[in-house]
Amino acid sequence: MSKEQELPESGTEKETEEMIDQVVETEVSENPETEAGEAESLEPEAVEKEPSLEELKQELEQARKKAEENWDKAVRAQAEMENLRKRTAKDLENAHKFAVEKFAKELLTVIDSLELGIQASTGDSPEVVRFREGSELTLKQFESVFSKFNIEMVDPMGLPFNPEHHQAMSMQPTDEVKPNTVVNVFQKGYLLNGRLLRPAMVIVAKAAEDTPKVDEQA
Repeated sequence: MSKEQELPESGTEKETEEMIDQVVETEVSENPETEAGEAESLEPEAVEKEPSLEELKQELEQARKKAEENWDKAVRAQAEMENLRKRTAKDLENAHKFAVEKFAKELLTVIDSLELGIQASTGDSPEVVRFREGSELTLKQFESVFSKFNIEMVDPMGLPFNPEHHQAMSMQPTDEVKPNTVVNVFQKGYLLNGRLLRPAMVIVAKAAEDTPKVDEQA
């Protein structure tokens, strides 16, 4: 066979390529499933399923409850911190206000001795007068120092009985004052910044009992 017989009648490479393209297009058109299969193979193997409306509602409700729990925890923690701050400030304030409490109680016995000495110095001799004047001056100095540290004397003579600041030693019947009135003070009391340092020892009045009358006509 000659070379002229083996080549297509056109005798050109361009014609040959065109013939090959026609054959490929024919095969594709006759087998559309092949192209679809190749297209499907390019898609992801598994498509993620979108959540339903009910699932979204449940997730939203869970998130809301979790947010409320966290908010409650934050509020409680803040309240606890605020209470702790107030307690600490109160304890610090009390420590400053009542730091001299024990020391002041020890001084009260000295003041009591001075007052008893002044009451006992009733003579008119120069020595007794000088002793009384010196004791009174010392007592005033103590009172001045106590005033600087907010130590207040409680002398309830003639005032109504107050169980928070007074300690009743006994009751005395009398018509001269109203019942429940302090008629005598054995020992003065003291307050430190409004808190009781020592109660006042007192005698309290009560209504006098009526004396039964004798019937003279009997």
